[in-house]
Amino acid sequence: VLVADDGIATGSTMIAALQAARAGGAREVIAASPVALPGSAETVRPWCDEVIILATPPGARSVGQMYRDFHQVEDDEAISILARHVQEGAASSSNRRGSP
Repeated sequence: VLVADDGIATGSTMIAALQAARAGGAREVIAASPVALPGSAETVRPWCDEVIILATPPGARSVGQMYRDFHQVEDDEAISILARHVQEGAASSSNRRGSP
């Protein structure tokens, strides 16, 4: 199971998700994030098989400062985005099979 987060600060959210994945029967769990605060990878590492973090800027104090736009996404917005991509994926799949 690949557990992804937009950023790792303290690591507590990632650890909880990794524990849930393992408790759900995952044989291998990987923590992935584009950014993390210094030291957070070491906090998360004991709870997973692999940690993938693209950037750990020195001196960073919050995940939000590493993004140009870090607004909170409301549930309705997330559901709408996911639904749109499911529909687009279904249409794309139909087109690849040669369906009209």
